[in-house]
Amino acid sequence: MRCTVFGTGYLGATHAAGMAELGHEVVGVDIDPDKIAKLSGGEVPFYEPALREMLQRNISAGRLRFTTDYAEAAESADVHFLGVGTPQKKGEYAADLRHVYNVVDTLVPLLRRPAVVVGKSTVPVGTAADLGERAAALAPAGIRVEVAWNPEFLREGLAVQDTLHPDRIVLGVQRDSQLAEAALRELYAPILANGVPFLLTDLQTAELVKVSANAFLATKISFINAISEVCEAVDADVTLLADALGYDARIGRRFLNAGLGFGGGCLPKDIRAFMARAGELGANHALTFLREVDSINMRRRSRMVELTTGACGGSLLGANIAVLGAAFKPESDDVRDSPALNVAGLLQLNGATVNVYDPKAMENSRSVFPTLNYSTSAIEACDRADAALVLTEWAEFVDLDPETLAGTVRAKVVVDGRNCLDASRWRQAGWRVYALGRPIGEPTAA
Repeated sequence: MRCTVFGTGYLGATHAAGMAELGHEVVGVDIDPDKIAKLSGGEVPFYEPALREMLQRNISAGRLRFTTDYAEAAESADVHFLGVGTPQKKGEYAADLRHVYNVVDTLVPLLRRPAVVVGKSTVPVGTAADLGERAAALAPAGIRVEVAWNPEFLREGLAVQDTLHPDRIVLGVQRDSQLAEAALRELYAPILANGVPFLLTDLQTAELVKVSANAFLATKISFINAISEVCEAVDADVTLLADALGYDARIGRRFLNAGLGFGGGCLPKDIRAFMARAGELGANHALTFLREVDSINMRRRSRMVELTTGACGGSLLGANIAVLGAAFKPESDDVRDSPALNVAGLLQLNGATVNVYDPKAMENSRSVFPTLNYSTSAIEACDRADAALVLTEWAEFVDLDPETLAGTVRAKVVVDGRNCLDASRWRQAGWRVYALGRPIGEPTAA
């Protein structure tokens, strides 16, 4: 089949390459000529494991190309995906939908044959129906244009796997839909052949699936972080508590890792937009709990600063702090609303000298916090450090040798912001170990 993908950011570029990998002819469309030039040359403007190789493979095979020309895109396919960004509005919780509407307003009048516009962006419920009416009004006479919604469930760091091997495909269609289901079943045929569930819904249910999933995930993360605050008050261990909870099949252990909380370009803004939309619909009381979820999550950052202050003897003034991790999660260079980078900035504001190292997010970090110091390795960041903070659980940080690092730092103090280190190993190497929701780990060796 032939399809287009409008928007070549994280979602759009990944989806375009993924559809080409399935054997389709794909055109990626964006208004940014620099981005199009990079992608056309086989370069991905962000880090995502295995994506660059998949992109280059399909460009070379002639299945994938990129353009800024909407007319060319309109002519090239009958299925058009929307993968543009829906950021949080400045000063508001609501989502900014300008890019979504701009694509429909520009594309639909150019269509010359029946087409399906398939949204993948995360939007407030009701957006798809509105776009459907808008598309019908803008379509040339005699041209049927349907709007469908096919939410994405990509995890940064695992986006290629999630595109090619999703755990479900959800498709919301108009009540009078004639084209969408057959087109998407054909497009996703290689995936469906592997037994992946295909759920056909109305538009509003499809829109709600993604934000509801994000809200549930955010709630689970904030729940264990709230419990970790209680653990700190009574000197209990939240990690062992989470292990015990995880054996309950109704709860499960995944995402019960207490620590610095969630960030990134999706989860925080999506739950805020969900709250805003519920208020517009008169259902604001249904989601008031999400305000506390958001509050707990943001509170983890200030709590990490407090924990570090205590680890440094009660004051950060003049302290030399190593911050290991800047991306909001490992296997990503995304620093949008990154808890790690936010904490680094707060430490500096409290008088510390902060040295940051991240395997992939250094360039993005510098653009957001140019006043921080940046190192070329974990060892360099820890040089003469009064405390080493692990704030993103990259494998190279989890696997650090405390014996080797001991010869670099000024004080053998490690603050584990993700509860990802083997605390007993560090204590045995003579380190004092601090972690959110756990008792202070005193060294067991000199």
